[in-house]
Amino acid sequence: MNSKEELDRYILNHTESESEILKSLWRETNVKIYHPRQLSGHLQGKVLEMLCHMIKPKNILEIGTFTGYSAISMAKALPVDGTIHTIEINDEITEIAESFFEKSGYSHKIQLYVGDALEIIPTLNISFDLVFIDADKIHYIDYYELAFDKVKQGGFIIADNVLWSGKVVENDLRNNDYFTKGIIAFNNHVHNDTRVQNVLFPIRDGLMVLRKK
Repeated sequence: MNSKEELDRYILNHTESESEILKSLWRETNVKIYHPRQLSGHLQGKVLEMLCHMIKPKNILEIGTFTGYSAISMAKALPVDGTIHTIEINDEITEIAESFFEKSGYSHKIQLYVGDALEIIPTLNISFDLVFIDADKIHYIDYYELAFDKVKQGGFIIADNVLWSGKVVENDLRNNDYFTKGIIAFNNHVHNDTRVQNVLFPIRDGLMVLRKK
């Protein structure tokens, strides 16, 4: 085991344990779903849960449900009348998400929308305390701008995968690597946006945390 693996193990060993339902969701995602790495996982799930405890959001918008790990993690920190509005474009994986929402006991706090977030977000007449972006990297700026006016002043936007496996600092970026280009463009866009404060956390694949001024 190399030093990074040892450090990662140490971090997880000193982080609150993963719940049994989330362990089960992790296993099922890895067995049944292509590219299971898209799942948030233990450390990031706990970070999102802790941030929600700090922010105390009532309404959350999640763009990119995948199999539901992050939605369940955040739902654990919601108040009794809180709701996560989560959008997933891939209708082939929503059955797993819905199943685990029920098993988790938080389905009453999670509203799932199936379809294109670019079309769904404008229809949501809701004021959000927190937005979590974890969908198609090419459209990160579009998601950000569509959701921005729906975020309360002092509210937060969190974007996942902003380090993109370190590709954001590679100098030999291929012309057809649109995902990396999308992430780099998003990072530059929000860093230069005077409407927000921002900090990039090197947690897992990078979390950009933004606060709306």
